[in-house]
Amino acid sequence: MRYERVIRYVLETPWAIRPVVLGAILDILAYRADGGEFTDSELAERIGAADAVGRAPRRTRSVAIIPLRGPIFPRANLFTEISGGTSLQQFAAVVAEAADDDKVSSIVIDIDSPGGMVDLVPETAELVSQITKPVTAVANSEAASAAYWIGAQADELVVTPSGQVGSVGVWSAHEDWSRYDDKLGVTTTLVSAGKYKVEGNPFEPLGEEARAAMQAMVNVYYDMFVDGVARGRHTTGVAVRTGFGEGRMVTAEKAVREGMADRVASLPQILSELVAGRYPITKKSLGASGPPAAGFALPDPATAPPSPEPGEEFLISLLEQLPHLKPTVLSRTPSGRWPPSAANHQIGRKEIPT
Repeated sequence: MRYERVIRYVLETPWAIRPVVLGAILDILAYRADGGEFTDSELAERIGAADAVGRAPRRTRSVAIIPLRGPIFPRANLFTEISGGTSLQQFAAVVAEAADDDKVSSIVIDIDSPGGMVDLVPETAELVSQITKPVTAVANSEAASAAYWIGAQADELVVTPSGQVGSVGVWSAHEDWSRYDDKLGVTTTLVSAGKYKVEGNPFEPLGEEARAAMQAMVNVYYDMFVDGVARGRHTTGVAVRTGFGEGRMVTAEKAVREGMADRVASLPQILSELVAGRYPITKKSLGASGPPAAGFALPDPATAPPSPEPGEEFLISLLEQLPHLKPTVLSRTPSGRWPPSAANHQIGRKEIPT
């Protein structure tokens, strides 16, 4: 049983990641330990890894674009090296630098990640939630698990048309190698001090107490995950636990309907809006008990969209008579067009009180 210690560490660490991706990481780890090495394109194909260019922050005028790509790990180590993933320590440093840079007017977190280890995820999510500049997270095209946890703290969470968000959950695993060792005629004797020091070891079946301890650890991180998403999306823990995909990934339009995201748009669309000065309404300006932070702050007159056409005035007047829209008025979409229906207005747009 080669590399059992590394594999055990990986499996028993609490993860907020899509399970299929962790399986691929284990395969890559074993292959690397045997002397093999994947190219960047092969890593990208297997686990959605990003090359160095894809992970590098960049800027479009005064908009800072910070990628959150590939599997997430707390610090740069062997796992970030072999998986092409993101170090949260480095990511947080870049985010903090952009937040303090007077030349940066807004921040975009460009997410394409299956999630990762839970270590430093709550701290990174808290950092994002405290930024006073407008922050937009874009699931481009996947914000899963730990990546969704972080992205949910932005003032606006956008999903690309083909994108997905979710995988809200935490898990770990245990491998029992005892029967395999029996076939090899190997017996491992553990000598330890401390009642629970060697519980969950791979040389014997998982005991009930050890299983309960692992479950308790998973539950602690899951509670943190749920609470973080609930605060970020301005909803309740119950809503997150009983909705939000319940561990599954959710497609773009459905995610907006369920309150997991604010709207569907591409990254170029978002950048165009931000460069023009149309920023998301910040959660800080609404307060802790304010409504969801979907939509846009009113732009400066110089960048404001044109007044409605006569036909649009009639449509607005008609829609404002519908009981389910009162006491709100319609606001324009970021492109300057009016929503095609009342239902579209109600989903993912900020309503302006009369």
